[in-house]
Amino acid sequence: MVLLFDQYHLPKDVFEVIFATEQQAAVGRMLISDMKEKGGEMGKTEMSVFATLLHEGTEITFEEKGPMGTVKLKKEKISYNKRQFYDRILTPMKAMGLIDYDLYRKKYMISDRFNKALVKIGLMWIQELQRGPPIMK
Repeated sequence: MVLLFDQYHLPKDVFEVIFATEQQAAVGRMLISDMKEKGGEMGKTEMSVFATLLHEGTEITFEEKGPMGTVKLKKEKISYNKRQFYDRILTPMKAMGLIDYDLYRKKYMISDRFNKALVKIGLMWIQELQRGPPIMK
């Protein structure tokens, strides 16, 4: 997954940086919230139930900013195809290090590897800046 962002216009929500659409960001946010409620991890069956509930449609509440900074709560029904959930939400979150999967325990867990990967990328950039110009023959 490619992470493109504008450093001058970063959204306040990390999910809006990671995902391309608002619906994907909402589903990612819902998944992490649900995992936090379950102690930071979910079994395969719990993940399947979560995906099925999304597939059938579930109601979410979010804040909508109105004129002059007013905030009102808005309810919206969101449904997300079960297969697309695994392909576009869960698999990229695992690949980026937001979620880990333990094969032995068959559990998904919230992870901090995403932060470690971004720090590593930052260090790679610093090393690139410190390298001299390439030698041409």
